[in-house]
Amino acid sequence: MNNKELMLIAYKVKKHVIDAVHSAGSGHPGGSLSISETLALLYFEEMQNLDINNPKNPDRDRFVLSKGHCSPALYGVLAEKGFFCRDLVKGFRQIDSCMQGHPSIKDVPGVDMSTGSLGQGISAACGMAISAKLDNKSYRVYSVMGDGETQEGQVWEAAMFAAHYKLDNLCAVLDFNGLQIDGNITDVMSPLPLDEKFKAFNWNVIYAEAHDFDSLRSGFAKARECKGKPSIIIAKSTKGKGVSFMENAAGWHGNAPNDEQYAIASAELDAVITELGGVG
Repeated sequence: MNNKELMLIAYKVKKHVIDAVHSAGSGHPGGSLSISETLALLYFEEMQNLDINNPKNPDRDRFVLSKGHCSPALYGVLAEKGFFCRDLVKGFRQIDSCMQGHPSIKDVPGVDMSTGSLGQGISAACGMAISAKLDNKSYRVYSVMGDGETQEGQVWEAAMFAAHYKLDNLCAVLDFNGLQIDGNITDVMSPLPLDEKFKAFNWNVIYAEAHDFDSLRSGFAKARECKGKPSIIIAKSTKGKGVSFMENAAGWHGNAPNDEQYAIASAELDAVITELGGVG
């Protein structure tokens, strides 16, 4: 896919995010919007052997959303990929829907790991990666973490594990938008400098711009080329990217738009989708 086609998918994912959170009256739009481009590139270009007719294909690349509260973005990209009907996403957090607030491997086609408690997703990704090594499989494992999530001690246990076992088939993406539910990450509990810390844990550290496909593409290529150690792409992003009043606003970490705000957000996203050649 070219960048324009990928951006169209990313903005369709963003529209799913807004639709889902508004429909539920709850959810996490900010961090879901900031990873939409990353997920679009992963699912439509980077990850291999995905089969919507066989979601459990043993040779597929795996993806773990370690910041599981951003499930609306994952549901959106899985719907666009064709794992299930797009209309299901609007059932987000409804009692009769499989679209839970955190992704469930048991209930949602295409979900490779149930996640929610921060820090556990990257640990599960390590397990998948070492399993591939033990079974002499060539599949790769990808995981998206939040920058606030790195305040969890389990993240660093996983980082130590991945480096010790030389999991070069593991690529983590750190969604570095600088904000968490209580405000700026440096004010709440600064995890900085994240790059130097991961280097000290013997990871291959790569920098990228989260909303630039060429930058992300280059980052994933560098991760694939690295041998003998796990890779992490520190992807500089904008929380709430794509909805003007949500951008760089910590208050939209875990709040749903009201009807008026939803109309504004939808109009902004639809305008971009239309400009990119899609149907808003």
